[in-house]
Amino acid sequence: MTTQWKEFTKRPGERISYEITATVLVRRTAYQLLEIYDGPSYGRMVFLDGKIQSAALDEFLYHEALVHPAMLIPPAPRRVYIAGGGEGATLREVLRHPTVTEVVMVDIDAEVVQAARQYLQAWHVGSFDDPRLRLIHADARAILAQESAPFDCIIIDVTDPLAGGPSYLLFTREFYELAASKLTPDGAIAVQAESVDLGVLGGHAAIHRTLKTIFPHVASCWNHVPSFGESWGYVVASRTQDPASWTPAEVEARLRQRGLQGLRYYDGLTHQTLFALPRPLREAIAAPGPIITDAQPLYVP
Repeated sequence: MTTQWKEFTKRPGERISYEITATVLVRRTAYQLLEIYDGPSYGRMVFLDGKIQSAALDEFLYHEALVHPAMLIPPAPRRVYIAGGGEGATLREVLRHPTVTEVVMVDIDAEVVQAARQYLQAWHVGSFDDPRLRLIHADARAILAQESAPFDCIIIDVTDPLAGGPSYLLFTREFYELAASKLTPDGAIAVQAESVDLGVLGGHAAIHRTLKTIFPHVASCWNHVPSFGESWGYVVASRTQDPASWTPAEVEARLRQRGLQGLRYYDGLTHQTLFALPRPLREAIAAPGPIITDAQPLYVP
């Protein structure tokens, strides 16, 4: 039997291949190419427009790092806005917080969410059926602009800002200004903020720099996601707190007070490692550079 492989270009000059043991779904949606495969290394894997988005083995590394530092900033987050997050795992992590009373999740691609319901149960663990969820399939920026009540946390878990893709206008200063206007005074925003590998630090640094024009407290964090084949960055911003300053003991106290259950990755010591940035990343963030705007958006290759 011939071994099947799924290959994608991680960046110009570099490709990654994954052995495939089963093809679960291949579908061209109205917005993107959706592929779901099973493999021996990472289990079930999700690809959008040819790029891996999530894998069963390690998705919790990404989703717990994205969600919980920001969710611990407001003392009792009740309303949360999720842009993207079609697999349902970001939603899963948000709903762990017992103070949450409503989640507005806006993912433009209904076909991706429907496929997740059917094939990614290990990701969403039934979160799509939680009565606290209001799920909308539309443009996340337009829906956020229409919301009148403020949110305690806004989480941006969208695809990379590809030219011509559905997400690039969710990385601009104008969008972050809108998000800031929709937050409670002690609210926070978390953004998936691109690779932090050497050679491609510019995108993450631009996101950090752009948020810094709006929020007084902006902190980058990162971890290695094996299925991505690279280290991934996130940015947390707020008006009131810098999570990079929290000690492991303080994080543990916040987790106990919040009554969080079932975490597999995030704790006090992990928080410390997330916000301990290597020198090249610190230097990239500190260097001057362009601000991302609607007129001059960020595109990644």
